[in-house]
Amino acid sequence: MSLKKGEFVGSLDCGTTSVRFIIFDKYAQIVAQHQLEFPQYYPNPGWHEQNPLEIQAHAEACIEQTISSLVASGYTKDSVKVIGITNQRETAFVWSRKTGKPLCNAIVWDDSRTKNLVAHYEHVLQTKGIEVTPGVWKQGQEGIDALREISGLPLSTYFSATKVRWMIDNYPEVAQAHANDDMCFGTLESWLVYNLVGGVKQGLHVSEMSNAARTLLFNTTTLNWDPMLFKFFGLRQSIVGDVVSTSQTYGHIAVGPLAGVPIGGLVGDQQAALIGNKCLSKGEAKCTYGTGAFLLFCTGNEIVKSSHGLLSTVAFQPGPNSKPVFALEGSISSAGSAITWLKDSMRMISSSAQVNDLAAQEPTSGGVYFVTAFSGLLAPYWDSSATGLLIGITQYTNPSHIARATLEATAFQTRAIIESMVLDSGKDVANLKVDGGMTNGDLAMSILADLNGTEVIRPEMRESTALGSALLAGSAIGLFGWDLTKPESLSEVNTKGTRTFKPEMAASIREKKWTNWQRAVERSRGWEAGFDEEEEEDLLG
Repeated sequence: MSLKKGEFVGSLDCGTTSVRFIIFDKYAQIVAQHQLEFPQYYPNPGWHEQNPLEIQAHAEACIEQTISSLVASGYTKDSVKVIGITNQRETAFVWSRKTGKPLCNAIVWDDSRTKNLVAHYEHVLQTKGIEVTPGVWKQGQEGIDALREISGLPLSTYFSATKVRWMIDNYPEVAQAHANDDMCFGTLESWLVYNLVGGVKQGLHVSEMSNAARTLLFNTTTLNWDPMLFKFFGLRQSIVGDVVSTSQTYGHIAVGPLAGVPIGGLVGDQQAALIGNKCLSKGEAKCTYGTGAFLLFCTGNEIVKSSHGLLSTVAFQPGPNSKPVFALEGSISSAGSAITWLKDSMRMISSSAQVNDLAAQEPTSGGVYFVTAFSGLLAPYWDSSATGLLIGITQYTNPSHIARATLEATAFQTRAIIESMVLDSGKDVANLKVDGGMTNGDLAMSILADLNGTEVIRPEMRESTALGSALLAGSAIGLFGWDLTKPESLSEVNTKGTRTFKPEMAASIREKKWTNWQRAVERSRGWEAGFDEEEEEDLLG
């Protein structure tokens, strides 16, 4: 059988629990793909780790399997002209510059072991402060504001700098490598590129801008690493790689079926979904509904500092000499995970998809509100002491009401973030583009449109994260005429089967429900600070 020569772009999509390699054509139709889950480690409560070598091995296996499928479908492997990489953000990887081997397991973005370290640095900001320029210090609230002004981020267990500091403080081998200037730190895209282009032999250590902006070590004004932030956390600046744009040729794959193919796009997963949904212009927004939910609102070439509980972040830089595009971001900690809780813990449904069928059995939530704060509330509330709350329960309440309240909880939290985005930017959100597992449910999307009063646009092909890095990679080499600085060049990408959900709920009902939701949130807040199990055990003797 003679094989055809095609023109395709590949995307290596490394999420929190799995890695996949997808090959797209110029219309964003999937030509071949393969996905593998990799192991997760939870050595202590609140800890979440991954083995860097296992992730790398799974990534390479996915590429091999996908290329085998491509060849089996009749195309040559060199039909793949370029690949992009998108990754779970904030997860911290450290390895030896001399050996190229990991110094310890990676600490995952949702790991909360650094709570005490965050409290320590909050105390430092209040008392000693932070040096913002040589010899100039700011402390107290000014210090807290200064850290956020420089980095665009608040102090949190979420971001990478405290994870790296914890590694140095708790693992002797990491401390020694740091002291000997033998330590490399990066988020997942850094580790993948380092290995794919040749590892220690090549020694390519880069950090892509949208990922670097999630470390607490990057200055969103200068668009580079900030020496004062490294000084504040007690880290050598030599541990990080060169900051690179989101779309350029970084190097070529050294081994495997794609040897010689350029890597042309690197981007954090949520920024990738923004690009994959073609939200490239100011005022366009997308939300990815997975385990959690991540809403990004494009603010164009202007960085908008949030005063309403959001994060200011780099969305993408379409080339080394291009102006970066910025975004406001709001995160919901529990979206799909709340449905998983109904399935695994409460046994109300046997599959996640069934939540829509169960919720559809009742026309309303019957006055039930569910604040799904299983691990606190993120944007715009930022309350780690909040806990989950079901309120409004009466003898009338049944499982369908609770299922519907679970879907409504995500919609309400989406609205809270959108309202903050409108206040910060002064620009309305015309519609919301969506992707992720939860968006498969038509009822969930109808509820989202109703409670937000906004059109919800769902494409048929919803692998938006993978598509985002593919668009970046194609744009880097001019494949298919794609150019991220010219959105019209993407007009034929992923247009098939798009569905729009329009709000049908009366505005008066929407606002009444919104008021009740806000009351429920207030009741959920501050709970963990008030009482805990140890106190209960003491009282019971």
